[in-house]
Amino acid sequence: MNTLAQIAAQLQGYDPQALSAQDVNAFLSALVQPVAQTETLPVFDALDRVLAADVLSPVHVPPHDNSAMDGYAFDGSALRGDQPLTLRCVGTALAGKAWRGQVSSGECLKIMTGAIMPTGLDTVVPQEMVQVSGEHITLPPALLKAGDNRRLRGEDVQQGQAALRQGERLTPAALGLLASLGIPDVRVKRRLKVAYFSTGDEILSLGEAPREGAVYDSNRYTVFGLLKRLGVEVLDMGVVRDDPALLEAAFTQAAQKADAIITSGGVSVGEADHTKTMMKQLGDVAFWRIAMRPGRPMAVGRIGDSILFGLPGNPVAVMVTFLAFVRPALLRMMGAHDTAPPLLRARSAEAIRKKPGRTEYQRGTVTRSADGSLQVRTTGNQGSGVLSSMTQANGLIVLHHDQGNIAVGDEVEVMMFYGVI
Repeated sequence: MNTLAQIAAQLQGYDPQALSAQDVNAFLSALVQPVAQTETLPVFDALDRVLAADVLSPVHVPPHDNSAMDGYAFDGSALRGDQPLTLRCVGTALAGKAWRGQVSSGECLKIMTGAIMPTGLDTVVPQEMVQVSGEHITLPPALLKAGDNRRLRGEDVQQGQAALRQGERLTPAALGLLASLGIPDVRVKRRLKVAYFSTGDEILSLGEAPREGAVYDSNRYTVFGLLKRLGVEVLDMGVVRDDPALLEAAFTQAAQKADAIITSGGVSVGEADHTKTMMKQLGDVAFWRIAMRPGRPMAVGRIGDSILFGLPGNPVAVMVTFLAFVRPALLRMMGAHDTAPPLLRARSAEAIRKKPGRTEYQRGTVTRSADGSLQVRTTGNQGSGVLSSMTQANGLIVLHHDQGNIAVGDEVEVMMFYGVI
């Protein structure tokens, strides 16, 4: 396990007082490691969990050649391109059991979707595309080619093939795939445990009476929501006052129970509280000033065996630093191999001022323009305390470190909120 100093030494030009967003993620990638412990769960309980091993298919999917639609199955070699084809129907094949009859040259078989294709038949014409006259059907010319509308044995998954890979999160589609393979249980990484609390004497919990100079704590609730969406086990430790004994107890308890600790507040330069002092005293912790907006102050490190993420106190800055840095790190700790947030491209519907030398995350709303392309505009006031703008936005406009001003019509990248916030 490398110390923070050893990790920093591996980053070219590392400067904790002017760290780029890219370097933050590189540092965190080196700091955190996937949990080793695994457990086996029924498929119904495995949604959003991370696979601990490749899932090898015990069967072919589908297990046999079958019809992709309701229609008539026949030997495609009978097709003559520019000539109609008339065939005599000799029976009906239903899904769920094999048809035991014989289909000879010039004949076809009525077949239902999913029914096994009898030997010698390789093509299906949809029933709505033929003319039926008694026991005969006629196909128009140039309608099909041999092999159309047939699902091949194993075309989805081959027996012995890795159907799902270690590190994949189990989506609803993945659960369906597991079920299609006849697999009732799956081995996954154990659930990550994350403790979090807010710090500061000015913070009120819900239910407390208002008092002058105090604000209600929103960060606990946004962080709670972000962690629940991520699928970790959440340990809510409430609000911890700016008192050394209380802070020491909170950090010590969190480190004993959790794989990661998230705090909000108390990491800015010159803050007159004890949070930073206690972090230094109890662990190996670095304090950063990140070249970003909003956010900038952040603490990272280890307390005991737990990874510490000390986030700024402003509500929007908490959410942005979580999405940009903490969420990818936690996904890595969960064992997921796909941790970087996907970015889509949209055209800016307005001019945006931006100086090179820092990454900006501006709240934006992506919509579809009249020509069908995606466009995005900011939500207006981008102050780090304007939490209402996060509810108005559906993503963060990511203006990268070296980017300058954005003109109307310029393409920008957007980190979408759907499924995350």
